[in-house]
Formats: sequence, C-alpha cells, structure tokens
Amino acid sequence: MPIDDSPSTPATAETLLWSGHTSQWVHFWFYLLCIILAGAIAVGATVLALPTGGLTYLALIIPVILWMVRWWVTKCTTYELTSQRLRIRSGVLNRRVDELELYRVKDYAMEQPLLLRMVGLGNLTLITSDATNPQVAMKAIPDVENVREELRTAVQNERDRKRVRELDVDSHDEHGTTFS
Repeated sequence: MPIDDSPSTPATAETLLWSGHTSQWVHFWFYLLCIILAGAIAVGATVLALPTGGLTYLALIIPVILWMVRWWVTKCTTYELTSQRLRIRSGVLNRRVDELELYRVKDYAMEQPLLLRMVGLGNLTLITSDATNPQVAMKAIPDVENVREELRTAVQNERDRKRVRELDVDSHDEHGTTFS
C-alpha cells in the first residue's frame, strides 16, 4: 500500500506582486540641514579664505559625506511583496534579509503625512505575530494605497491556502475585567 506523503495544500508558485524602496523624501529635513550647513561652511570659508589659504573649503566635505551616507543607506533598503511573504533587504556593507510570512500579518495601517501625500507617497505599518518582526514599517513608499490592497489580498489568499486563521484570546480576572 503506497503512502501519500504529499503536502496537504498544493504548492503554488510564488509570484512577485510589488517591489520598491523607501523614497528619499523621508529625509527631506536632513537633506535641507545638509544644504544649510554647506552654505554656512561656504560663507565661513569665504570670509576666512585669506588667512587660511582656502583650506576651510575642505570642510564642505562633511555635509556632502553625510548626505551620501544617508542616501546610500536608504537606497540599499528594498521591499519585495510576493504572494507568500514580504522580504526586506537592508544594509550597505553587511546585508540582512528579513522575511515575513504573509499569513502572520494581523493588521496593517496606512498613513500619509502631508509632505509625503504631496509627492504621492505614504507609510505602511504591519502588525504581525512574527517573533522577530512584531511590527514592520515600510516608510515613504510610492503608490501606498495599491500596495496596501495588494498586501490585503495576498494575506487573505495565503491564509486560505495554509488554512490559517487569526485567533484573539482575551484573559479575564475574577471580576470579569478583560485583558488583551
């Protein structure tokens, strides 16, 4: 008699639904500060140019390096939403990959602050039952409303495929007070 050791749910191909990264707009105020700092250094270097022989212009490298490091770190963080998981890749020199199985997503919230809304961006926060990532924040992503809908559909499909449901259990004390 043959033994059927096939999985209870049919294996489906994992497909990429969305891929993106945090927009540089999230660092608007930092970049503005770098520009102001560079302007102040340039004015100060111009005033002190004769006594120092122009060496104070070398201080302009400080805001440029600050700008480049912040830009590169942000650019090296990518998000991939597939039909089964959310993959977050981050790091410049040392790479890290965090994966969140979609059936573990409990709730999600979309936020569009004024500055981000003006440039078509938004934040998406996920509350999960994952031990390593109980809260995942995807900041300043483009087309956040469609990403949220893609995520919602994919979470429901993955829960159906795995036959998993979220169960909220509340604790009660002897007076009937509910704790979450």
